[in-house]
Amino acid sequence: MTKPSLPELLHAAVAAVGGVERPGQVTMAEAVAQAIDDGSHLLVQAGTGTGKSLGYLVPALAHGDRVVVATATLALQRQLVERDLPRTVDALHPQLRRRPEFAMLKGRSNYLCLHRLHEGVPQDEEEGLFDPFEAAAPTSKLGQDLLRLRDWSDETETGDRDDLTPGVSDRAWSQVSVTSRECLGASKCAYGAECFAEAARERAKLADVVVTNHALLAIDAIEGAPVLPQHEVLIVDEAHELVSRVTGVATGELTPGQVNRAVRRAAKLVDEKVADQLQTAAEGFERLMELALPGRLEEIPEDLAYALMALRDAARAVISSLGSTRDKSVQDEDAVRKQAMASVETVHDVAERITQGSEYDVVWYERHDRFGASLRVAPLSVSGLLREKLFAERSVVLTSATLKLGGDFNGVGASLGLPPEGTVGTEDEDVPVWKGIDVGSPFDYPKQGILYVARHLATPGREGSRGDMMDELAELVEAAGGRTLGLFSSMRAAQAAAEELRGRLDKPILLQGEDTLGELIKNFANDAETCLFGTLSLWQGVDVPGPNCQLVVMDRIPFPRPDDPLMSARQKAVEESGGNGFMAVAATHAALLMAQGAGRLVRATGDRGVVAVLDPRLANARYGSYLRASLPDFWYTTDRNQVRRSLAAIDAAAKAATA
Repeated sequence: MTKPSLPELLHAAVAAVGGVERPGQVTMAEAVAQAIDDGSHLLVQAGTGTGKSLGYLVPALAHGDRVVVATATLALQRQLVERDLPRTVDALHPQLRRRPEFAMLKGRSNYLCLHRLHEGVPQDEEEGLFDPFEAAAPTSKLGQDLLRLRDWSDETETGDRDDLTPGVSDRAWSQVSVTSRECLGASKCAYGAECFAEAARERAKLADVVVTNHALLAIDAIEGAPVLPQHEVLIVDEAHELVSRVTGVATGELTPGQVNRAVRRAAKLVDEKVADQLQTAAEGFERLMELALPGRLEEIPEDLAYALMALRDAARAVISSLGSTRDKSVQDEDAVRKQAMASVETVHDVAERITQGSEYDVVWYERHDRFGASLRVAPLSVSGLLREKLFAERSVVLTSATLKLGGDFNGVGASLGLPPEGTVGTEDEDVPVWKGIDVGSPFDYPKQGILYVARHLATPGREGSRGDMMDELAELVEAAGGRTLGLFSSMRAAQAAAEELRGRLDKPILLQGEDTLGELIKNFANDAETCLFGTLSLWQGVDVPGPNCQLVVMDRIPFPRPDDPLMSARQKAVEESGGNGFMAVAATHAALLMAQGAGRLVRATGDRGVVAVLDPRLANARYGSYLRASLPDFWYTTDRNQVRRSLAAIDAAAKAATA
């Protein structure tokens, strides 16, 4: 029997999931197959509606090597494992004459820990262990959550938090889960044979396709100890998110609360002298943090350096003596010791990292209204790390609806550690070979959407009210008959706009934070007159095809805040090496967010609407053309009357269709 062709396999898979074949999907599948065959790397921009999941799954399954698929959102992970993969495997099985196995793998704290569930949580203030099931009142929310978790533990096959519906609070989940550092290890744990996290790892070792998330991919790359099974092909979906997820995993933090927790956990397990040393260091650090002002620390002040060295040395002394001291009053000593060790090691590692002072790290203070001050350290760039760890030993495919910024892939490529497209290595230097392709979109953007820039408005300042912007927003929402997704650059701006428009318009205005995101989106999608206002985290989580989202408004270009320590440090570093820091960092950041935001408008072939940007800089500033080139190819106008007429016509057509 001849080997089935890629178009035949793709056709079978598309039919199985009830989809429609798109030319862009075929182009993508062929490019992915080629990259896997020749061991090169590929960046694919595939617009909404292309069917990119099958565009990479079919060639990867056909090739036969083990594949890891890493994605940013839970929704896509579930879609892959519960819908796309089962149907695709069933469809391809007769032609491939094998049935590829697939599995999902997440970080350990996503799985229920049976040891914690049955033995209780090592507690900082109490002797021995604390049983949350006994201590939490059954009538309290925490008590109810914990009782549900206990019942669920008997019926769940995966122990995966995301399989529990409805979910439970973070506080409840933390009582029944452990981090990888807190885990006793399967061989030392009484429940090792039944462990959900270990079972997930074993399934992943046997699977042909392992679906994971960006954070676990980052941990696998950064920490050196492999978490993911060996694989020949890596596919990164929602790849525009990867740099920020890897940065998050590579960021260290120290807070007085966290240090004091480490002191309490270690106190019973080491002799008094060593415990006192850590306690004294913790008090010194806490005093300093009370005076900390937010902002970057270009150099570590002398008093902070002393405080951190004291913490590091005291933590090291605790780690050395934790292994040798036994306290007979402590029950389940292994679990208590492991939790204490995890806390103290984190304090030690972050204190040492900041003390050593790498030129590749950025250190800053942050202040939070509720949690107080924290000291943070993050890599200036993760591009070198990604280049070394991601692209060295496997073929990598990165895909998203937004990878081509300002007209090419080089900006995103550089952030991932890739040289400019087409760069050829030398005998001395082996460079990753890659290419970028844009397979387009099934949507006719110039006919389906309008990009309107309110050129007549005043340029937004850093703070202060924008009366002219509020007037413009109210008029646009009125013309659209509601149907508006408002995307704001800060929560304060979203709240101010919601408050203002609730007073002016007879339309329901939903605001992020007033209910769960899922409920807000459901209510927005169900009522044409309803508007939904929110901030950056909404920009990628809203998928509302049809007439109930016909106006997407952005209040301003979402540049990073000038006082953002990490972004401003990255900008400065680019400038010091002779580049344009503003374009490489701030404009690229804004372009990515705006492209994601504008992508909320057209989600299906019948959608019509307007993306309105209430910031004249998009039309007037020199960088405006770069930002506009990163957005879908909508029909462009600055004519406010034209856009009101268009919105009214779209609203009238939607009402007529539902009458």
